[in-house]
Amino acid sequence: MPTGFRILTRDRAVSADLVQRFLKLPVANVSDSMSRMTAAGPRLMKMHASGQMAGPAITVKSRPGDNLMLHKAIDMAIPGDVIVVDAGGDLTNSLMGELMLAYAVKKGVAGFVLNGAIRDADAFVTVNLPTFAAGITHRGPYKDGPGEINVPIAIDGMVIHPGDLVIGDSDGVLAVPFDAAEEIHAKTVAKGEAEAKQMAAIEAGTNDRSWVDAALKNLGCEI
Repeated sequence: MPTGFRILTRDRAVSADLVQRFLKLPVANVSDSMSRMTAAGPRLMKMHASGQMAGPAITVKSRPGDNLMLHKAIDMAIPGDVIVVDAGGDLTNSLMGELMLAYAVKKGVAGFVLNGAIRDADAFVTVNLPTFAAGITHRGPYKDGPGEINVPIAIDGMVIHPGDLVIGDSDGVLAVPFDAAEEIHAKTVAKGEAEAKQMAAIEAGTNDRSWVDAALKNLGCEI
């Protein structure tokens, strides 16, 4: 297949059970459990009203402002998939709007991550399918290609492979590598349990704050 016009088959994907378990976890805690080294950047904003997103990635790499391969990715999607598009972050032309959104809902798509723009913004709020995008514009897309489906892509340094777990909430979007997902889930659950104990201590007035002064003294700060 020529580079720039490739549609590949996804050969693995995180399980539905793992997706459901991650839906219960805050993205911020998952990020902490990944050493705070991975993020899709602050440009990707929540375009839906509310709710969490989780699902295996279908990846799309497209020319800025062109949605031909995004159309094909929706055709290929199975229920629960999250479609992740690297369109270079350009906001001149939108990648999708109300009609494509309606079709995606019919197909059972679990969400979108678009390194590009949307239009018909009110529809994304009303329909409330989890969607994260870099911006909004009324100008429509082109449908000429080039583009590729199910190839590794990167958004702001965050690498996404086909089948990786992609999650999102009001704090942003995160890709969890397929091979590390179980380990990261376990670490995140443990972090949540530790935070619950800390919250209980705050409520009881017994939260230990001695670490603050200790850290300042270690830095040579006079108190």
